[in-house]
Amino acid sequence: MSEEPLRYSREDLAEFEAIIQEKLTAARKEVSFIKETLSRRNDSGTDNTASQSKMLEDGADTAEKESLNQLASRQMKFIQQLENAMIRIKNGTYGVCIGTGKLISKERLRAVPHTQHSIEAKMARRD
Repeated sequence: MSEEPLRYSREDLAEFEAIIQEKLTAARKEVSFIKETLSRRNDSGTDNTASQSKMLEDGADTAEKESLNQLASRQMKFIQQLENAMIRIKNGTYGVCIGTGKLISKERLRAVPHTQHSIEAKMARRD
């Protein structure tokens, strides 16, 4: 009877580290782009005409800024989760479900590399 491994191999961890690094790079680029977009929006508001269309534009601009801020906030949270996953790789706890103590499937980690829960643990949390 073969026992289930408690940790992933160095090769597996290197694969996950590469996936996480790729996602980190993309997420950081997106945050940078959002911040640039927001700062450009702030710079363009120098015209002080009090027309009706200007008021509508300001409302739409405010809504768009809020949306961009929310997107940036979600991306920052995602970056933090990915960075935490990198720490778990370094300290040897990556891929171990905090709910069951068993290894999270490779397929799940490839899809959601920052997860700390196996599908079983995630489903159990929903009940």
